[in-house]
Amino acid sequence: MSTVPQLHMVRVDIDSAYEDAFNAWYDAVHVPALLACPGWLSAKRFVSLEGGPKYAAIYEVAGDWVYDTPEFHAVKGFMEFTPHVSNFMRQRFAAFENTAPSATTEN
Repeated sequence: MSTVPQLHMVRVDIDSAYEDAFNAWYDAVHVPALLACPGWLSAKRFVSLEGGPKYAAIYEVAGDWVYDTPEFHAVKGFMEFTPHVSNFMRQRFAAFENTAPSATTEN
């Protein structure tokens, strides 16, 4: 089990008839529930400027062990919105050491 910090990205489309309710649930219920789980450190949502899926959420997690907790298993998924979600994509990224100075680094 890895303790290397990771980014967990989820991308989805949602049926337009459920979009307002989905976004309200995601922001008020789902994200706070995930952030209450051990090892879920931060969350940020995005909307696509072009192409799809339309919505993306990027979470910082403490390692792959976070997917094995009972707290996560109790809140994962799209609950009542599952039948209205399409184009689901999930991708995880392991932390990688900086290979170049940042734009804010003074030379």
